[in-house]
Amino acid sequence: MFRKFENLIRPFENVPAGTPPAKLWPYMVQQLAPFKKWLPWMAITGVLVALMESGLIFYSGRIIDLMGASSPDAFWAQHGFELILVIIFILFLRPVIITLNHFFLEQTLASNLQDQTRWRAHKHMLGQSSSFFQNDFAGRLTNRVMQLGPAVEDSTYMAFEGIWYATTYVLGAILILTQIDIRLGAPLAIWLVLYILYVRRIAVRVSVASEKWSAARSLVTGRVVDAYSNIETVKLFAHGASEEAYALSALRRLRLRFQRFLRLMTEMSFGLNLLNGALMVGVVGPAIWLWMNGHVTIGEVAAASALTIRLNGMSGWIMWVTIRLFEHAGVIREGLESIAKPQAVVDAPRAPEMVVEEGAIHIKGLSHHYGKDQGGLNGIDLHIPAGQRVGLIGRSGAGKSSLVNLLLRFRDAEQGEITIDGQNVSDVTQDSLRRQIGMVTQDSSLLHRSVRANLLYGRPDASEDEMIAAAQKAEAHEFILDLEDPKGRKGYSAHVGERGVKLSGGQRQRVAIARVILKDAPILILDEATSALDSQVEAAIQDTLFDIMENKTVIAIAHRLSTIAQMDRIVVLDDGAVVEDGSHEELLASGGIYAELWARQSGGFLGVDQ
Repeated sequence: MFRKFENLIRPFENVPAGTPPAKLWPYMVQQLAPFKKWLPWMAITGVLVALMESGLIFYSGRIIDLMGASSPDAFWAQHGFELILVIIFILFLRPVIITLNHFFLEQTLASNLQDQTRWRAHKHMLGQSSSFFQNDFAGRLTNRVMQLGPAVEDSTYMAFEGIWYATTYVLGAILILTQIDIRLGAPLAIWLVLYILYVRRIAVRVSVASEKWSAARSLVTGRVVDAYSNIETVKLFAHGASEEAYALSALRRLRLRFQRFLRLMTEMSFGLNLLNGALMVGVVGPAIWLWMNGHVTIGEVAAASALTIRLNGMSGWIMWVTIRLFEHAGVIREGLESIAKPQAVVDAPRAPEMVVEEGAIHIKGLSHHYGKDQGGLNGIDLHIPAGQRVGLIGRSGAGKSSLVNLLLRFRDAEQGEITIDGQNVSDVTQDSLRRQIGMVTQDSSLLHRSVRANLLYGRPDASEDEMIAAAQKAEAHEFILDLEDPKGRKGYSAHVGERGVKLSGGQRQRVAIARVILKDAPILILDEATSALDSQVEAAIQDTLFDIMENKTVIAIAHRLSTIAQMDRIVVLDDGAVVEDGSHEELLASGGIYAELWARQSGGFLGVDQ
């Protein structure tokens, strides 16, 4: 039975295309769209539960009147059948209705909505460009994604379990008291109006305070995670104290915003107690007066008193639920600041898959200035025939990384185009483009998973033998066999830690190289691929890299010129333009930038790209 209600919704299917709405209500409507068939059932069963509760209190007053009008000996004979029906209702029908309401609210709604919201947010965030993540804290983005799910789910759950139920109960109570005597229903109706106005006044302020509180939480999380992620840098530069101060300033702000939030809670409690006192005096007092004047019975006075006392207890809960709804609204709005941002790089509608048979790269009129007037690339024209190995060099800021990022379509070019085998990289799907390119960077990060999982990231369908062969070619197999993590997992099953921190820089680089070897893409980009290796291992890896370059189009970026001197061709970038193009010997003979750098360098390095 549980599984049947849980599976009424498929939370990870039919994800809406495009950017999520940036406004609260449109966003909530989009998230609740898969539940629209079941929301009426939640509402109907919620109404029945609330009416049953207020009805039972009213019926308890009727029993008191029946007992007062009958002798103990005749009571059962006169009212036994009615009581049997009520007992059957309480023991059997009432639990069924309440359980059905909980099935819809908990199994169908709560068990699916939270994870659906998180999944949709995470899926959209994964589609953001690299620059999106470079411009924000990973911790803050994570916090927003993780907080969004509970906020959306809890808001919807409490809207049915709290607001809908309470509204039905109060309206039922007003109806019952009005039927007893209209002079009892009127005070409750007046209280309801004042209560709604007061809650609205407090809730709006809570929403603003909650959004600021949520932003402060995200800021603290971002700064703490940033310090943890870069703990080696923190310790290397002895900046523990400054990191403490950096986090403490955010924590102080969080404390102040939380205190402002709690002040509203205290203010709310004071006002609520005043209203509830007026409610009890305004209903129970007139009920007693009406009884003294013979207008109502003792049972009706008891029912009115019970309804009022029950409502007194509920009112605090109702206000808490309302405040939580507005608090969640603040959390959702704060989260949408990141979640609802359009993706900067998107596939064209019905974009085809890229198919690479040769691997020829043609760059025409390529310019990209990152939205500025200068910097980046200026009108690059470059043709790399299929199977050619090209060395790409230049001083820091010359545009090497910009060119590679545009080739991988981490950004969209502002002008010009890049084609591979005649296919514009902007016209095909991003995933199919990047499947055709293998890349080893200077700082290769690994996932906090097993060595096996990291290697198979290159080609998930590779066999164990193929994976081990790739590791052997990258001179990684022997050290992998010696690995053991704190949980006792060994060899290829050992986990490497966040970003691969449990491995040395050279070990991480060899795993990254093995991953690219296993991928076996027709285009290969090497960005300082061997810079983290010692000379002996580098020599062995260089031979391996030259082997895997066979029949591939290669772009190799290196600051150590000796590593690319054997390339078929060397392209020199300077100030975002191609200034030299030729073989090693031709460029030395021309006496230009390359010859100058070669003369100055004897196994040394150029500046690192920013």
